[in-house]
Amino acid sequence: MKHILTSTLLLLSICCLSQTPVEKGLSAITRQDALTYIGVLASDSLEGRKAGQRGGAKAASYIASILEDIGIKPWQGKFMHPFIPDIFKGSANKDTRLNNVLGYIPGKNSAEIVMIGAHYDHLGLSSGNLNDSVYNGADDNASGVSAVLQIAKAFVASGQKPERTVVFALWDGEEMGLLGSFHFVEEHFSYIPVPLLSPIPIKGYINCDMIGRNKDGDGAHVSVFYSESKPVFGEWIKSDIERYSLKLVPDFPSLDSSPGGSDHMPFMQKGVPVIFYNTDLHPDYHKLSDEADKINYDKVVDITKLSFLNLWNMANLESF
Repeated sequence: MKHILTSTLLLLSICCLSQTPVEKGLSAITRQDALTYIGVLASDSLEGRKAGQRGGAKAASYIASILEDIGIKPWQGKFMHPFIPDIFKGSANKDTRLNNVLGYIPGKNSAEIVMIGAHYDHLGLSSGNLNDSVYNGADDNASGVSAVLQIAKAFVASGQKPERTVVFALWDGEEMGLLGSFHFVEEHFSYIPVPLLSPIPIKGYINCDMIGRNKDGDGAHVSVFYSESKPVFGEWIKSDIERYSLKLVPDFPSLDSSPGGSDHMPFMQKGVPVIFYNTDLHPDYHKLSDEADKINYDKVVDITKLSFLNLWNMANLESF
């Protein structure tokens, strides 16, 4: 028995050593982590993660703790980036304080960055339902947050420093009008690090928003919106689905038809090439019934892996 165990461990070690950095990253993306992250974020204890309220603050703290545990560096020295929204909409007002959560992996070339993001806020609590008062937002958008956290872990697990700096962004205030992503983009593009120089260019942004449900019972369907100026994004997606045997059948709608608007839009407006993953609207959208037990976790994992591969290309290819 001892010899069998020793041989098994040796084979596992050889297998790990023979993996490429990309394969090591993919191996770090698991169904269990998707279950854990979505389960926590969509739990009643987070009170629907409403921006500017206690549940939203608890969600931000949880996300920051995961990034720190993974080994991600805090962006500009801190994970929490508080701001007062410039755009007042819905329940936002002059006293509302929101928090983007941002981390990064420094690249060999610090003069260029690529990003992936997802909003973590949702709708909070309902006062009109005696049986269930929490808008848990499992698909919208605990699913997307789980992808960003797993992709951060995958980059660390790869063991390879990326060519470009990679930023992992969890946005607040999306449900109030994309407040967190608009704030970041406006601040980034107005900040000049050295006089007479331009802001650090963002070479690409990937957005994950609602990636956990089936369309008409189709467990493989995913809508992938991407910038028309970058047809190579579609080539990456098709080839990586085949190469890594991902159980996904994408369609490629125009970005102009993307549902409801999401956090890729501020980047688009600044000319940043984007990819946006979404599994379409469903009957539980913005309802109390958007619960974790309705998530297709295998689909979340495959979309997470595909997004990781996209971000890996953005971070490491000489040009795209």
